[in-house]
Amino acid sequence: MTKKTDRINRVLTMELARVTERAAVSAARLIGRGDEKAADQAAVDAMRRELNALDIDGEVVIGEGERDEAPMLFIGEKVGTGKGPKVDIALDPLEGTTLTAKGMGNALAVVAMAQAGSLLNAPDVYMDKIALGGGYPDNLVDLDADPADNVKAVAKAKGVDVAHLNVCILDRPRHAEMIAKVREIGARITLITDGDIAGIIHTTDPSTGIDLYMGTGGAPEGVLAAAALRCTDGQMQGRLVLNDDGQKKRAQKMGITDFTKKYSVEEMAKGDVVLSATGVTSGSMLSGIVHVNGVKGAQNEIWTDTLLMRSSTGTIRWIKARHTHAHKFHLA
Repeated sequence: MTKKTDRINRVLTMELARVTERAAVSAARLIGRGDEKAADQAAVDAMRRELNALDIDGEVVIGEGERDEAPMLFIGEKVGTGKGPKVDIALDPLEGTTLTAKGMGNALAVVAMAQAGSLLNAPDVYMDKIALGGGYPDNLVDLDADPADNVKAVAKAKGVDVAHLNVCILDRPRHAEMIAKVREIGARITLITDGDIAGIIHTTDPSTGIDLYMGTGGAPEGVLAAAALRCTDGQMQGRLVLNDDGQKKRAQKMGITDFTKKYSVEEMAKGDVVLSATGVTSGSMLSGIVHVNGVKGAQNEIWTDTLLMRSSTGTIRWIKARHTHAHKFHLA
């Protein structure tokens, strides 16, 4: 159990929503323009600016690359005023750069914050993942089990036929065998082109219709998804995919010595964890950024839709906000 003294300040919890709101609004100006790098850079710049305004002594442990890849928010970067608590920051300023550039749904701006030393410092490699939302018996699914057996286990726990289950999987050639096995037993599949943070978070919200997530995606995204599952009592297992000596050396540099370890949710995100995700483009869970142009001298408005979670309280907030000074929102 998280000690009260280890918990993140309640004010900081709410301020984290502002961080993802600003990043999402900045990225949204480039929706559908076909420029992934520009959209990502806009989100990065806004997120860095907002994080540096927080009274935290923060360090990015899950970011967009190493120090030499700046101006992206890189692993090891210090953020905040330095006057507050020491915290780990995991972030993806724009999860779904391709989705944004093409004007497709489910692009998000995501940040997680936890007490220093609480988030797994994962290298930017692939991770095998399986995840589902809360309310199930512990260790219901296993990364090493056959995909069909995992689907059957979830169906049995829910008390439904496998035909009623919907599994989210990234649409990649590497998942062809997995997709075939799931369909063979009669379960439904929702294929996504990008954005497996959103895919995993979808399992925590019954309204999305997603029961289970499985497949291989980015390890940094896996840690961010684990942060969300910590706030919802969800389950997840992840294993790093280290294909060569270079990747193994990077993992060792980050303190990882067991290259075959299956990480649980608690091992990827422990302690008091706060996660904020704001929609950039509309999806099944969050609405995207909406600009309302003023008429006859009326002020412009921006609408944002944010999901804010906290593990120590189990609180989940959906924050739909109207920002009436739209011209200032981009700059402040």
